[in-house]
Amino acid sequence: MRQTVRRRAAAGLVASFSLLLPTALPALAAPDPREIVLDGATSAEGIAAGEGKTFYAGELTTGDIFRGDIRKGTASRFIDAPAGRAAAGMKADTCNDLLFVAGAATGKAFVYDTRTGEPVADFNLGKGFINDVTLTSAGAWFTNSAAAELYFLPVDDHGHLGKVKTLKLSGPAAELRQGFNLNGIAASEDGKVLIVAHSMNGALYTVNPKTGESAAIKGVSVPFVDGILVRGDNVWAVQNQLNQITRLDLSSDLSSAEVRNTIKSDAFNIPTTVALFGEGTLAAVNAQFNQPPSPFEVVLVPAWK
Repeated sequence: MRQTVRRRAAAGLVASFSLLLPTALPALAAPDPREIVLDGATSAEGIAAGEGKTFYAGELTTGDIFRGDIRKGTASRFIDAPAGRAAAGMKADTCNDLLFVAGAATGKAFVYDTRTGEPVADFNLGKGFINDVTLTSAGAWFTNSAAAELYFLPVDDHGHLGKVKTLKLSGPAAELRQGFNLNGIAASEDGKVLIVAHSMNGALYTVNPKTGESAAIKGVSVPFVDGILVRGDNVWAVQNQLNQITRLDLSSDLSSAEVRNTIKSDAFNIPTTVALFGEGTLAAVNAQFNQPPSPFEVVLVPAWK
């Protein structure tokens, strides 16, 4: 039977407002409706969907979190993170009103209350770069781009957080090269299989969450892969430096995949993570790495293009 893959949090998307100007003034170009600016952000990396039309997007270097409404096309700073924090990948647990954030170079995971924006807890995971997180019915899994290990934070049905456990990996997913290694992560619906992206290898791997054993998903070549999104038998892999998202069709046993289409947009500017809203729209965050400062935004594209 085909294994269904999901994330506890679906993706958030956004559309920007058109600029209303007095008729006496010269006409100005309205913002692109495929984009929404994270006003005041000095960096960007992760995105997650919350309750209803709510989305969250993170500021990488400060750890601040923006909250927006995809229907209204608005976004504003929601969490002013304490000094010394960072925000890479993130997922929202809408059942327990919690936001789980990968802490990048801090080596930590951060958890926030999505009702109040207040910090709930933080956890030391490991030295390196805590890059992404996925949620299962049992808890949160985090990747480290500089170590061949994953971290599991148990979360019970009432939102109580347990003690972090480290899972050492073996097999191809454990390969470490100079640069970013493990990156995006997703999980099967029953939590029995994890899927991780390996940026340096341009590959996707399955991981046994009990043993740490990994295997390559055959037929997949995704250079510069960053965040991933898995829904059913579909995988969307963000390829940051290529400014594209590749959609793949997974085999029923998750051992192989075939490319279905490549999604591009002239609005992409080094997208890193992606989220799915409903069944038809992807929202990708432009990280704009190594570029002069400019507004950071979320870009909307069709999921099945």
